[in-house]
Amino acid sequence: MKYASVLFVAGIASVVALVSLSLTGRFLRFAQKRGLMDVPNARSSHETPRPRGGGVAIVITVVVALTIAGLLLFIPWRIVAGLITSGVIAAAVGYADDHRDVSPTARLGGHLAAAALAIAFIGTGPVSHELHLSPAFEFFAPIVTAFCLVWMLNLTNFMDGIDGLASVETITVCVGGMLCVMVYQYQFNSGSLIAPLEPRPGFRAAFYAPLLLASATAGFLFWNWPPAKIFMGDAGSGFLGLTLGTLSIVAAMAAPQLLWSWLILLAVFIVDATVTLVRRMARREKFYLAHRTHAYQHAAVRWGHQRVTLAVGAVNVFWLIPLALAVATTRLNAFSAIAIAYVPLVIGALYLKAGQPE
Repeated sequence: MKYASVLFVAGIASVVALVSLSLTGRFLRFAQKRGLMDVPNARSSHETPRPRGGGVAIVITVVVALTIAGLLLFIPWRIVAGLITSGVIAAAVGYADDHRDVSPTARLGGHLAAAALAIAFIGTGPVSHELHLSPAFEFFAPIVTAFCLVWMLNLTNFMDGIDGLASVETITVCVGGMLCVMVYQYQFNSGSLIAPLEPRPGFRAAFYAPLLLASATAGFLFWNWPPAKIFMGDAGSGFLGLTLGTLSIVAAMAAPQLLWSWLILLAVFIVDATVTLVRRMARREKFYLAHRTHAYQHAAVRWGHQRVTLAVGAVNVFWLIPLALAVATTRLNAFSAIAIAYVPLVIGALYLKAGQPE
């Protein structure tokens, strides 16, 4: 990547991070003044009341940044519209849930509406391609995609239970996604690592959209690093979850095989949340109620928030990103890479007694 390109990308990331950092600080003071506190209960992983709602700063920053990127034609407007409309609805549902109890039916309806808007604007072509659906079964692609987006939204909400975890996951996943776009382009397209200057809109969107999300989340992480001064709340976690899921489709638009790279990058959250859900359903528990039985929550009791958050970041950087890159460059078969990524994580989740009471 040329120095000018590096400076350009670093400049964008720095501005977006600083805006998010400043906004989060303002929300912190606002929450303290209004008494918007997350009070610990039996299902919480923190012991003292903390301000909440800081994730709104991420939402505002990303929405503004995406709008500017659309105006500058770095990201096609249909992708901008899909990310903004779906993300804002997910954030609005989460914000309402942060301040009053929203019924499970209303919450699910809002989540489905958000997923439907993402699909309406962006489509599911790459998903259909990678799932090898025949024309007779392509009708089910939007349904499967909507289900996956809603699950991604909710599992990110479930996994946002200790300081810094959802932020570190988002940043490392987005950086991994950007690297996958770059190495794919280097090997199969222009022979250059200058992904931001690639003339095809699909590559620009798959690079810049994760860059904006990672940068905004990094600004928030300054306040959310253990011990956290503020929590993001359901508004922030819902927005992150749905946007990460949608970005996997955006990446697949640039190169269909990148869909599998993103599924590998998201493996820690997917595995912990899914194993926990399956085991709780097997015991006929009310799986939709708050609890403290995820693997990361058990780990936090043993080793503390900071060590667990750092461990998840290390797994992403040193284990999942290399596997995702191997898939992006076709050096490793997608299904083999997913097995290599997921099986140890499933074993780890079972070892940490995911889904079992303390």
